[in-house]
Amino acid sequence: MSKPTIVSMPGDGIGKVVLPAAIKILEKAGFEADYVHADIGWEFWEKEGNPLPDRTIDLLEKHKVGLFGAITSKPKTEAAKELSPELQGKGFEYFSPIVGMRQRFQLDLCIRPCRSFKGNPLNFIRRGKGDSIEEPEVDVVIFRQNTEGLYAGVEWTDPPPHIREALNTHPKFKRFNDVPGAGLAISTRIFTQAACDRIVGEAFKYAKKFGYKSVTICEKPNVIRETSGMMLETGRRIQRDYPDIQLWNTNIDAQMMWLTKNPEDYGIIVAGNMFGDIVSDGFAGLVGGLGFACSANIGKEVAVFEPTHGSAPKYEKLNPSIVNPVAMVLSACMMLDHLNETEKSKAIRDAIGKTIAEGKVQAYDMMKLTGGPDVISQGAATTEALANAIIEKL
Repeated sequence: MSKPTIVSMPGDGIGKVVLPAAIKILEKAGFEADYVHADIGWEFWEKEGNPLPDRTIDLLEKHKVGLFGAITSKPKTEAAKELSPELQGKGFEYFSPIVGMRQRFQLDLCIRPCRSFKGNPLNFIRRGKGDSIEEPEVDVVIFRQNTEGLYAGVEWTDPPPHIREALNTHPKFKRFNDVPGAGLAISTRIFTQAACDRIVGEAFKYAKKFGYKSVTICEKPNVIRETSGMMLETGRRIQRDYPDIQLWNTNIDAQMMWLTKNPEDYGIIVAGNMFGDIVSDGFAGLVGGLGFACSANIGKEVAVFEPTHGSAPKYEKLNPSIVNPVAMVLSACMMLDHLNETEKSKAIRDAIGKTIAEGKVQAYDMMKLTGGPDVISQGAATTEALANAIIEKL
């Protein structure tokens, strides 16, 4: 069997640190692949006016699997100011490259596991009966619809007349008739039946494959009746084919309260783009924060795997590096699962678990320290030291 080719996209900031650490662990676990570097991120926005160059799109189209580090993203006006002088005022508009990849390749499934590791000092704890301290085991997988909803990019400030005319056909828009165009900003929330069918169907398949007892639709159908209602009705229809798996329905606001009351009760959670983004960060906070939050963006042909943390540029130039690579490594494990290298992914996850349980090598976030060059003198491990500790447990 030929070796796969992985499109390696370190991106910005700490992506340039954690991605090489993950590849080192993959190689030590026996995963053989060819890695081809691809340009992405802020440097290429500044120099070329495009943070996702066509040459990177071509590599993903050819090789189908990408391993992605992190990007810097800034608001439209601020981003425009950082373009090279020769590109200023020429109509270039910044658009997130990860969102661009999701839409270009229809990476409609965003899967975000949030699983606690025994012994992680960042795990969620709560007070139980008789002032006891409980540490519930969290094992939640969020299925976030990745290409529609509020992140589809269909929005306007000062919408053109034909858009206003169309919106005015809805009786509830009439109260905005007198708002001047420059004072009106509109973002649409678009759900399609096909996308709802796919993400809910894949969530139930995943639940059956891995033994989860429930699938929760986490939306807001009592208020956002059309879009959230479509997702909920899809769940009810698809659940009929899975009688052994319960269908639960929670509102996003209530879910954010309940996730700190009984997180161990939940299994698979399905949500649209915005609510999925919110609830996945909420559950990530229960299992160690963004240093442990991995994700997969999966389409019918192309898949891209990434940690959910940002680029944290203030840490990029620290030498030695202090950032926690675990989220990136867990994202690489999701890539292995996608490539049917499940034994290797299990070996790496087990090695991470053993390293955390042993407690001898901890990143600064695990020690609850404020990041900076002095954390090493306080006992925090470097990025390389934590990666090497994981390798020793393989």
